[in-house]
This record gives sequence, structure tokens and C-alpha cells, in this order.
Amino acid sequence: MSPDELVCWKCGGNLKAVPLPYGRRAECPACRAELHVCRMCRHHVPGKAKQCMEPMAEEVKDKTRANFCDWFQPSPGQAGRISATGNRDALTALFGDEPTDNAASARSALDDLFGS
Repeated sequence: MSPDELVCWKCGGNLKAVPLPYGRRAECPACRAELHVCRMCRHHVPGKAKQCMEPMAEEVKDKTRANFCDWFQPSPGQAGRISATGNRDALTALFGDEPTDNAASARSALDDLFGS
């Protein structure tokens, strides 16, 4: 894996200037987020119990804080997976930019879509 592929889990900034392997004190040059965190690890799986695929790893409670896990391996697939901007853009593309507060207009839209 090339350092050019890695991005910060928090801001999405490129991490090619940060030497591998990441030590416990490694930080993102852009946002100063800690990098030796579960959210950057290839073993991190949010839907799994303890959110880790490595059975020998000790449980880490805060997945966004630096830890001493010996199983840590940075992964470009994990980094930046959750982006507020990206999620907002996806929602806007799906539902439009204008919020709908009016129950009558919502009902009308449903009736138009599915019929009365």
C-alpha cells in the first residue's frame, strides 16, 4: 500500500507526507486528528461486535482516539468512510435541497407517486 492512497479519517486530507508505519502520536497535517485509530484500520468494521475483525485485539472503546493496538494496519478503504459533506451531497441529490415541512404537500406528493 502506498502512502499516496491514504486519507485522513476525519477531514479526508491526503496523508502522503506522514511516514508509515503510523506511530501512536501520528497526526493529520491538515486537521491534527490522531491517525493510529480504529477508524483508520483495515480491521475496523462498524457492524461487527467490538467493531473489529481481529479476534486477538483488545477492545478499544473510543474508535477515534489514538490507541496502542498492535494489530493496527492503515487502510485506504476505511479512511474517510464517513464524510458529512459527502453524505449531505448524496441526500441533496436524492431528495432535493428544499426541506418539506408541510404534511399536505407530502401527502400530495405520495398520492402523485402511488395514486390515491
